[in-house]
Amino acid sequence: MNGAPVMSRNRQTGFTLIELLIAIVIVAILAAVAYPAYLEQVRSARRADAQQALLSLAAAMERYHSQNLSYAGAADKKGVPQIFADEAPLDGDAKYYDLRVTSASVDDYTIQAQPKNHQADDGVLQLEADGTRRWDRDDDGSFGTDENCWKRTC
Repeated sequence: MNGAPVMSRNRQTGFTLIELLIAIVIVAILAAVAYPAYLEQVRSARRADAQQALLSLAAAMERYHSQNLSYAGAADKKGVPQIFADEAPLDGDAKYYDLRVTSASVDDYTIQAQPKNHQADDGVLQLEADGTRRWDRDDDGSFGTDENCWKRTC
C-alpha cells in the first residue's frame, strides 16, 4: 500500500428498533401470562391464612367450651369473637378476612372467615364444630353441594 490511509467503516453496535420492539412484545406476553397466576397465588396464600385463623378460632372455641360447658357467649351479639382475634391474617397490618361466630349454642357452633378488601369476591370460608369445612367458591352467598371443602375441587 502506498501510504494511503485505510478507511474503516464506522459500525455502530446496539439494538435496532425492530429488535427492541420484539423484546418488548415478548416481555409483555410473559407478563400477561405470569401476572394473573401471581395474583391467584397471592389470593390463595391469603385464603390459607384465613383457614389457619379459623382452625385457631375453633381451638379457642373448644377451650371456651371446656371452661363454660357451652359455646354460647364466645362472641358478642354481632358474632365478633370475644375469645380470639376478629380479623385474619393474625399478624401484619393488612387484613383480608373478618372472623365471625355465626352461631353458638351449648354444644354446637359455626364460625366463618368473611372476605374483605382485596379478597372481597373470594367467597366465605366456614368451619363447624363437627369439623365440616365449606368454601363458597362462586361467592353466590350459599354453599353448594360441591363447596363442602376448602380445596379448589372437592
